[in-house]
Formats: sequence, structure tokens, C-alpha cells
Amino acid sequence: MMESFEALKVISQHRGNAIIVATMTAHLEWPQISTNPDLDLMFSGAMGKASSMGLGLALAQPDKKVIVLDGDGSLLMNLGSLVTIANMAPRNLIHFVFENTVYRITGGQPIPAAGKFSFIALARDAGYANVHEFEDLESLENNLETVINQVGPTFVCLKLLPATERPPFPFVRTADIISRFRAALQRSSH
Repeated sequence: MMESFEALKVISQHRGNAIIVATMTAHLEWPQISTNPDLDLMFSGAMGKASSMGLGLALAQPDKKVIVLDGDGSLLMNLGSLVTIANMAPRNLIHFVFENTVYRITGGQPIPAAGKFSFIALARDAGYANVHEFEDLESLENNLETVINQVGPTFVCLKLLPATERPPFPFVRTADIISRFRAALQRSSH
């Protein structure tokens, strides 16, 4: 198993010009390593909504890769989004779920049914074009370029060590994120 911050570093190295939608742990850790913060859209209080936001952006920006960085507890709050994403079939969407089996941000409480179901089975059965699961950093590093270049929607489950302490990184104001993101999209459409 790997740590979320190390997995995010690998994703950052391969993101290129992709739009990033991050929530929960990734929302706090991603700003510390992002290579293109103008195209980062992060949500601190939108648990369960990153996958839906990613879908909307993927459909609205079909020429850009959209990478969702989701938490396992967060995705459990909106499992229906898996079926909706698969049905809409955005070719440019990559949906990562960080499976650490706990609600890290709120103190490390276990997610419901932790270890009793498979996120990749749920995504596969929902109809995602590609599903992947990585349990160690080396496998992620060796395969991520291929995964990112697949025609989506693509689902990637990252098996992480349970972490019960909140990362010590500062919050970023949502209003600032949205303003910066809108400006970046306007610049890229000209």
C-alpha cells in the first residue's frame, strides 16, 4: 500500500495540461505539488460531488483531460455517479479513488463495509471503459502513462495506507480557486 501524498506526486508528474478536480485528502495535499494550479478545481465541503463535477467538466471541455481525485468515503456518498459517468462515456475523464478505508478528514472513522466490496468491480459493472487498481507506488509509476492515455471513462483505485490525521496543509479559499480556474479556462479557449 502507498501514502496519498506519494501517489499524488506521481499523478502530478503525468497530468500534463489536464483539469484536476480534487476533494477530501487530495484537496489539502494536491496544492502542495500541483504543476498547473490554474487548472485545479478543489472542493473542501463537497463530499461526494467530485465525480459529478468531473463529469460536467469532461463533457464541457471534451478536448481536455479531466482527472478526478476522489476519496473512498466521498465516492460512497454518490455511487450513482459511476453509472451516470459510464452512461455519458466521456472519453477524456480519469476518475481516481483514494481507498484508505477511513474518513481521514473527519478523524479516521472507518468507511461503511470497508474491505467488503471492490471499487473497481463497482466501476466495471457500472460500465467504465477501463478500470485499474494499484496497491503500490512502483506499479502506479510504471503504468500511469498508459492509463492516462486510454480512451475513457477510466477508473483507477489506489490502495492507500489508512491515515487518521488530517494533513497539516492550509485550506485554500474556494472563491479564489474558482476565480483562478475560470480565468484559466477563458485563456485556453482563445
